[in-house]
Amino acid sequence: MAGNPPKRRVSRSNTRSRRSQWKAKAPALVKTIENGKVVYSRPHQAKVVTDSQGTELYLEYKGRKVADA
Repeated sequence: MAGNPPKRRVSRSNTRSRRSQWKAKAPALVKTIENGKVVYSRPHQAKVVTDSQGTELYLEYKGRKVADA
């Protein structure tokens, strides 16, 4: 469903000026240090724990295992 139908016509200039106010934001990143390397990641996201070969083992959040990878 597309929602309610419009009550009245909106002019082209009003539509375009409203759309022009939309701006993309860069994602918020948090700097952490893992194994001596500086790593940037998104806050409140589970991180993938890998072994020495790079195989994904499980997902970890706040030091706890939350899911299998």
